[in-house]
Amino acid sequence: MPQIIFLPHEEICPDGAVIQVEPGTTICDAALANGIEIEHACEKSCACTTCHVYVREGGDALKEAEELEEDLLDKAWGLEPDSRLSCQAVVTDRDLVVEIPKYTINMVSEKH
Repeated sequence: MPQIIFLPHEEICPDGAVIQVEPGTTICDAALANGIEIEHACEKSCACTTCHVYVREGGDALKEAEELEEDLLDKAWGLEPDSRLSCQAVVTDRDLVVEIPKYTINMVSEKH
């Protein structure tokens, strides 16, 4: 079973985390199921950028981003070549190393 290694994030995952994931699960669903509260303002419908992550290792095993995801990523804070929307990035049979950006462009958050 593949694993996702989440690098430390000051607020969401201060110590980082290593979680086991069933192939076919999105990065966002895997994180949420393991207590890593990635924002997902559009309820994972590929309509915002709040679940934006950096796939630091293993990204070549992910299916290529579709056009809608690419268009939304253009609006994400801190866009990098390894940026993905975690609600659209589906885990395969390879391990991933994921970093959650420090900021999102979410104007409304349930935690504030």
